[in-house]
Amino acid sequence: MRLTSLDVFRGMAIASMILVNNPGSWQQVYPPLLHAPWHGFTPTDLIFPAFLFISGVAMAFSFAKYTDSPSSPPDTPVYVKILRRALILFGLGLFLNGSTLVLKTLLQGQPLDFGTLRIMGVLQRISLAYLLGAIAILNLSRRRLGFLCLAILLGYWFALTQIPVPGYGPGDLSPKGAGTLVAYLDRLILTPPHILGDGSFEPEGLLSTLPSVVTLLLGFFIGDWLQKQPVTSHTSLQMAGVALVTIVTGSLWGLIFPINKQLWTSSYVVLSAGWSLLLLAACYEMIEVRQWRSWAFPFKVMGLNAIFVFVASGFLARILLFTPVSTATDAPSLYTWLYRNGFVPILGELNGSLAIALVTLLFWTWILWGLYRRRWFFKL
Repeated sequence: MRLTSLDVFRGMAIASMILVNNPGSWQQVYPPLLHAPWHGFTPTDLIFPAFLFISGVAMAFSFAKYTDSPSSPPDTPVYVKILRRALILFGLGLFLNGSTLVLKTLLQGQPLDFGTLRIMGVLQRISLAYLLGAIAILNLSRRRLGFLCLAILLGYWFALTQIPVPGYGPGDLSPKGAGTLVAYLDRLILTPPHILGDGSFEPEGLLSTLPSVVTLLLGFFIGDWLQKQPVTSHTSLQMAGVALVTIVTGSLWGLIFPINKQLWTSSYVVLSAGWSLLLLAACYEMIEVRQWRSWAFPFKVMGLNAIFVFVASGFLARILLFTPVSTATDAPSLYTWLYRNGFVPILGELNGSLAIALVTLLFWTWILWGLYRRRWFFKL
């Protein structure tokens, strides 16, 4: 069984990612298209956890023959396939990080130093969450999976608020995150040269990947439940009801353990899962129940090649951002030049910044439409 609504939701997430990642200028962006500076939650903060939630829902369908039949436990080839997929995802993330260094060398003449290669990233986190989540799903009962999720969320809350960090003490959740247990462990294990920015804090850190596994597992629970439900509005309403309760729970938890995407706090896990479920319920009602599908076709096309467009759009963006338009020391990048000369004179800075992001989105929609027509789907 394949849910078209899930492909559409995935496409909506990837379209949102392209839109928010490609403004003409980061100083000219409408607030909903920016991440919260530290504590807080914006629509943009929902994109990443939505990907993980969707992955969990999809895993419920792809792993059904193992999780629904104790007499057919997974054998070694299944785990090899899971490991292979995780390694490819992690490798693609490293490729994007490495391309940043290589392109700066080729296009800007900067020295090439892989000693500063960032190790973690979005695809790396998805890779680890998928690997750990898959192992848990294939080896634990639903009840034990539930206990595991609760233990991770509560344990993570305790760790970040009670375990002292050398030089900072316990519970330091101040902006930039250098005093958090997450940052301390990343500096210890990954080392500062392999951490984003100045090396003090990694927003896709190792410890903070654990609660992201819960985001994936919450999606799995929904997918597992959906397989047993009739395709009716009652099913959509049940999902919406659970989503609203989850949103309220996450919001209330956020009063004592701040909602924070960069730390992937437990309250953020619950809140973002609630919003993801609410959006899935809406897609499910319109597409599966009411069969309103024409509006969703562009998103379906994007959702069927999500990994391809994630990597390709990220690579092309790096080329445009690192290619100077002249040899002058203060020469703008090709992307900035296009924004300033093609969009700002017509629409102004703020709307021009949004417009070039929309054009980028339309470009990739066109590319994916071409792949869809040829039935080319890149899967891991």
